[in-house]
Amino acid sequence: MAVTKVIRGAHIVTMDPGRRELTGSVVIEGNRITAVGEEPELPERTTVIDGRGCVLTPGLVNTHHHLYQWLTRGQAVDHDLFNWLVSLYPVWRGIDPDMVYTAAVASLAQLARTGCTSTTDHHYVFPKTHPGDILGSEITAAAAVGVRFHPTRGSMDLGRSDGGLPPDEIVQDTDEILEASEKAISDWHDPAPGSMLRIGLAPCSPFSASADLLRESAILARERNVRLHTHLAETQAEVEFCEAHLGGSPLEYVSRLGWTGPDVWFAHAVHLDDESIAALAETGTGVAHCPTSNARLGAGIARVRELRAAGVPVGLGVDGAASNEGTSMIEEVRHALLFARARDGADAMTARQALELGTLGGAAVLGRSAELGSIEPGKLADLALWRIDGPLHTGIEDPVVALVMGAPPLVERLIVDGRVIVEEGNVVTADAEKAAKVVITAQKVLWQRAGAG
Repeated sequence: MAVTKVIRGAHIVTMDPGRRELTGSVVIEGNRITAVGEEPELPERTTVIDGRGCVLTPGLVNTHHHLYQWLTRGQAVDHDLFNWLVSLYPVWRGIDPDMVYTAAVASLAQLARTGCTSTTDHHYVFPKTHPGDILGSEITAAAAVGVRFHPTRGSMDLGRSDGGLPPDEIVQDTDEILEASEKAISDWHDPAPGSMLRIGLAPCSPFSASADLLRESAILARERNVRLHTHLAETQAEVEFCEAHLGGSPLEYVSRLGWTGPDVWFAHAVHLDDESIAALAETGTGVAHCPTSNARLGAGIARVRELRAAGVPVGLGVDGAASNEGTSMIEEVRHALLFARARDGADAMTARQALELGTLGGAAVLGRSAELGSIEPGKLADLALWRIDGPLHTGIEDPVVALVMGAPPLVERLIVDGRVIVEEGNVVTADAEKAAKVVITAQKVLWQRAGAG
């Protein structure tokens, strides 16, 4: 029998087609929302959640991440992307499945505490010296924390000996990658409605994946009906590299290899010209906007105002903790607003538009608009309840402005698939404190391995 929950008294930001905001109740039966606003007659054993003093929003959707990077926070802090990668690749070649599990639990717990109910991951480092099921490790971690998970099986086939950046010990040959990609889909992908786990394919970037790998991955993804993801146009140096060596802009290059369409989304997309933005809009290709990471690495600020105006699906991504130590989804919403205004003026984005990027935008990028991103009857019960009646927010009259532009709160309650996984800012599923302690031990081993290498 489906468990019934009702959230009462919160300011509800529905993100429905009418963008209604109201005070009332939201009823959850099992893993679905069944009523919004007026409260129907409920069973006697209904669980009641008091939402007074809170804002209720759809759960936030993280569209770009690297969970393993929790192990290397606070490193290469003054580097640009190229030098950051050169510094950290030799460290990352020491990761193993147990380390990845621990890092994933810690990172996913932080995402959950900051309002994230659904997240992707882009894992492309598979060390030859530490074999094992790394993808399976993070999938197990996501199940332990209880978030909805869209991991992508990443890959690199251009190592240092072939002119790429990564050490040869962490790249694989194309056939090996395609075989592993096929296996990941067969073992893990769940296309069913309400799925908690869907796999995508994600060669790392145009300068660490060959044309053959990009092309064949696109073919395989479409044969198996899964999504495609990669980094694109993150820095001006990448644009110059593609124009000098790959015959056009980053988007022109990957487009020739089959990498546009409503089943594709790109991380960053900072340095796009007008023609590229128009092409993304025409093909329905999505973008994961990562404002904090882009600022941390000095990459620039994406043209989000123009992307949205053109009709490009845009969601938010925290990116890995090695380039965004905070790993906070609600901060990403705030930074999207602030950086848009820094680039294009005070009218570039409102608080509600920024929240829309983190909810409806992310759902659209992942192809799940029918199930996620808004509070409507029939949608999945992925919800974030934020307390804003304390001293940090008192006096800010507009509750959405308080949430987005005020001090970032932790969630009062986070509900994923109808299940409460955070209460009063604390994860109640996995042991996040234990994971944090184990991370310290794993970091020591990782740096010992880097020194030995």
